[in-house]
Amino acid sequence: MNNLELIKKLESAGTLTHCEFVQLLSTFTENDLEFARKLAREIASKYFGNKIYIRGLIEFTNICKQNCYYCGLRSENKSAERYRLSKDDILSCCETGYPLGFRTFVLQGGEDSLFDDDLMCDIIHSIKENYPDCAVTLSIGEKSKESYQRLFDAGADRYLLRHETANSEHYSMLHPKGQTLENRKKCLFDLKEIGFQTGCGFMVGSPHQTFDTLAEDLLFIRELNPEMVGIGPFIPHKDTPFWNKPQGSLELTLLLLALVRIMLKNVLLPSTTALGTIHKRGREMGILSGANVVMPNLSPIKDRQKYMLYNGKISTNEEAAEGLKLLKKRIDAIGYEIVTARGDHPEK
Repeated sequence: MNNLELIKKLESAGTLTHCEFVQLLSTFTENDLEFARKLAREIASKYFGNKIYIRGLIEFTNICKQNCYYCGLRSENKSAERYRLSKDDILSCCETGYPLGFRTFVLQGGEDSLFDDDLMCDIIHSIKENYPDCAVTLSIGEKSKESYQRLFDAGADRYLLRHETANSEHYSMLHPKGQTLENRKKCLFDLKEIGFQTGCGFMVGSPHQTFDTLAEDLLFIRELNPEMVGIGPFIPHKDTPFWNKPQGSLELTLLLLALVRIMLKNVLLPSTTALGTIHKRGREMGILSGANVVMPNLSPIKDRQKYMLYNGKISTNEEAAEGLKLLKKRIDAIGYEIVTARGDHPEK
């Protein structure tokens, strides 16, 4: 089969074999990429129209006990200027975002022991009490199933936990001993079983990644069948072991976004900040590859530059209202519309 036939097969069958994914990823042409992106746009339009959902990102702590080799928040990075937001700070971010039209708040942070289950449940409860028509998404790492259940019972709706790679050997090249793919996968299946709208994902171009490991990623995503998938290019951080590694490919990232849309037709698919960092029109390109979510930053401006997962992260100096106004203008220009809605997965 040629690549165009493989893309059509993916649309009809919902998956490809490992070898077929490897062929498509390793040999795609500009024509193949544009065909996949056009098909992905058509599928996204069928399920979501021209709607783009916004999520208010609140980066509430950059303190992390983990030491992942690719991340600027890693525990051994002594150059990071650490901070935590208080509960009142977090609620203030929500207070800023709600009148602007945000109906989902994403609480993202490192694995910070101060924010234990009791505190997180209290924060979630307060957000839901103040904004009952809003969804709360968490992105706070690996926890026990019991902890996830408590967070869900407190009112959290969604949970983002990138699997990073579905290959155990590759996982061990990205993380120190003690962090395992087996546990990461267990967390994801626990989240699904509890009832969270669950998100996984990976970096495109992470060190030691191959077309074989990317094929495994796509097959794992098909197996998990998540409600959300986060895919963005790898961008190195100067204070990590991968400081001198090349960033991920724009074209391959766009292809993978399109393939995930074609495979999981009604998935919630962000056009990531990392994509907008490596290209000034990256977010628009992501949307034109089938993405339907963007996550503007609601964190206090004074802290945004401290939450530096990778070098050069965009949107660190814009006030929330002004930043959203500019984003709406850019989204309108490509024929899409930012909407005020929770933007749940259609089947949830």
